[in-house]
This record gives sequence, C-alpha cells and structure tokens, in this order.
Amino acid sequence: MLPEIADHIKKLTEKGLSGFTEISKGVWVGEKVKIYPTATVEAPAIIGSGTEIRPGAYIRGNVITGKNCVLGNSSEFKNCVLLDGVQAPHYNYVGDSVLGNKAHLGAGTICSNLKSDGKPVVVHGKKDYPTGLRKVGAILGDNADVGCSCVLNPGTVIGNNTSVYPNTTLRGIYPENCIIKSSSNIVKRI
Repeated sequence: MLPEIADHIKKLTEKGLSGFTEISKGVWVGEKVKIYPTATVEAPAIIGSGTEIRPGAYIRGNVITGKNCVLGNSSEFKNCVLLDGVQAPHYNYVGDSVLGNKAHLGAGTICSNLKSDGKPVVVHGKKDYPTGLRKVGAILGDNADVGCSCVLNPGTVIGNNTSVYPNTTLRGIYPENCIIKSSSNIVKRI
C-alpha cells in the first residue's frame, strides 16, 4: 500500500470527491476541516471531514486521513494513511505508516521509517516478512494506543486494542488486546 498512496490519491481525485474541496493544487479537504494558519499541507493530500490540523503541523504529501482526525502541533506526516478518528496531537513523526481507526499516539511518539543501515525494512514476527522497501514506518491496528515518547522502529506492527507504555522502544509484531509494558513484558488484556 505505501508505494501506491500517491497513485491512489490521483485516482480518487480524478473521479471527483463528493463533499471535498480542492483548497490548493492537489490538496483536497472534506467538510468542517480546521487547518490552522501556521500548518503546512503539501500535495497530494486528502483530508477527511471534521479533521483538525493544528499549529505547526507539516503534512509533506502522499497523506490520506479519514474523518475526525487530529494532526497535531509540531507533528510531521508523510506518505501515510490515517483512518477515522486517529489522534496524533503533538510532537509526532508519522512517516510511511498506516494508523487504524481511533489509533492514538502520545506526545513525542516517532514512527521511525528508515533503518540506520539503509537496507530494506524487514518486519520481524514469528517469521520475517521482507518488504522490499527502504522506508516502512509503523502499522497500528484499530484503537491502538501508544504512550508518550515511544519509538516504533521501522516495520513495527501493533495489533488492535493494544496499549503501549510510555518511553518504550519497539520492533516487530505485537498482538491485539494486550498491554505492552516493554518489548519483553507483554500482558493480555482481561
């Protein structure tokens, strides 16, 4: 999906987006979108209805948001898909990532998208999943909740309804319905 976001935006906008307005070349916004004057939104982008883009937010292009999202102050988004109700309210980096419905990033959370060695990202789970892509951030399931100051290393996957304690650094695949206290301390929700 990640390498196809720009093409997908192009196809959607060529067909016409009912209820959306093109506010600048290649930037389409739904109804009741609030964009603060100091935010920057670069094309191509589709911003869903009721979304708020707060002061200093930087949308670098190839971004699609669902309805009622919050793209926070001093946060950066590039080549990503945010489904309905995503909250990334402050000081976040979301690159080459997919955030599920009502996913939440605490302040200062980073979805790191580039390995330090520059090699293609491999998603590590019970087996390895080579992506063939040099840049892959995080994939968060619906209602995933990541605490403040976390680092989600390239190719991290967090399941639906899973919460991550603050100040945690993760790599790999984490199951749904869990609480991640550290990368080696994961408990099932009761």
